[in-house]
Amino acid sequence: MTNMRDVGVIGLGRMGGGIARRLDAAGRLAGAWDVGESARANAGLSDQVAFAPPAELARVCSAILFVLPGSAEIEECLSGPQGILSMEARGQVLVDLTTSHPEATKRLAAIAAGHGRAYLDAGMTGGAQAADQGRLTLMTGGRAADLDRIGPVLDVVAARVFHLGPTGSGHMMKLVHNMICHTIFLATSEGCRMAERAGIRLSDAVDVLNAGNARSFISEARFPNHIISGTFDGRSPVSNLAKDLAMAVEMQREMSFSGHYALLTERLLSRALAHGMADRDFTTLYRVMETLMAEEAFGASASDIPAPAV
Repeated sequence: MTNMRDVGVIGLGRMGGGIARRLDAAGRLAGAWDVGESARANAGLSDQVAFAPPAELARVCSAILFVLPGSAEIEECLSGPQGILSMEARGQVLVDLTTSHPEATKRLAAIAAGHGRAYLDAGMTGGAQAADQGRLTLMTGGRAADLDRIGPVLDVVAARVFHLGPTGSGHMMKLVHNMICHTIFLATSEGCRMAERAGIRLSDAVDVLNAGNARSFISEARFPNHIISGTFDGRSPVSNLAKDLAMAVEMQREMSFSGHYALLTERLLSRALAHGMADRDFTTLYRVMETLMAEEAFGASASDIPAPAV
């Protein structure tokens, strides 16, 4: 990979926007695309970056990064009308930064390989702030040689890049990572609600967690910055957490792996979705945690779940 503007980004949401701006500032971004006009208008990119649909990006870019909801959207970008694969660009590297089912990822990689493209899955963690700062952690799967080629580009947006094995390994690890992270969030919320019920201030409870062995990123960052602060602005909707857990549970079943905590977490998140919280910031789950748990444990009426104000 050269140091010229030869990279494209498709998807300019919370994560993709930050990634695109980092690549733009580093002089690597040639073009970007999002189906949403407002996302393009608010991307904050320089005049040197062209907004162009996938086929046009394929014509001018040696690497394209997908920051989209999932595999279905990537397949549309690849094979749909004016898709990337309609252009001849052998040797191009495609990087899948979604959270997707590993089997779907393998299928897309095979399609890309049939058109002479390299395909890497790269699950990311760190959140929108890390994307803005170029401090993401990436979990990659695919050929090591392809990762070496795209390495200088990924180094612009990530502080650490792990190569975990063949295609699908990055997305498998992302599901494992998110399953654990979301379960820790709900477990911490349960414990802190219990402490508050006993008359302990939330800020004191979190201080104790962070001084002891129960500390985590959730207690050290999420609670102080987004819950105790009263802002409830973790920048990810409940629907994203539910999607992650649904895929993790599905993978466990396909692997004949007898999981337990993933299933419990998935059920609580499904209950939140059923009561209109899909678009709520995930940190608002703390406000209704007791009601969600009561419904899960004792079959409380669905109508008992309040709609949290945000």
